[in-house]
Amino acid sequence: MKTVVFESDLTCPSCGFTKSELMPSDSCMYYYECTSCHSLIRPKPGDCCVFCSYRSTVCPPKQNEAICCDQSNSNNDA
Repeated sequence: MKTVVFESDLTCPSCGFTKSELMPSDSCMYYYECTSCHSLIRPKPGDCCVFCSYRSTVCPPKQNEAICCDQSNSNNDA
């Protein structure tokens, strides 16, 4: 069994600020507000969450080799 890492360094693509954050174990984080520049960070196209896009470690569902999120709802940003 793999050891899942729940802490990851998240780097803001706007200002480059890096902060260590805890990742949820069973869900994906679609939005994150940078604590330095207050930009709203969203996942890159094809990634399930902000941690998979701007991280030092992929999200726990990906670490477990599970399907990370239900991608069928990802295009409903209205």
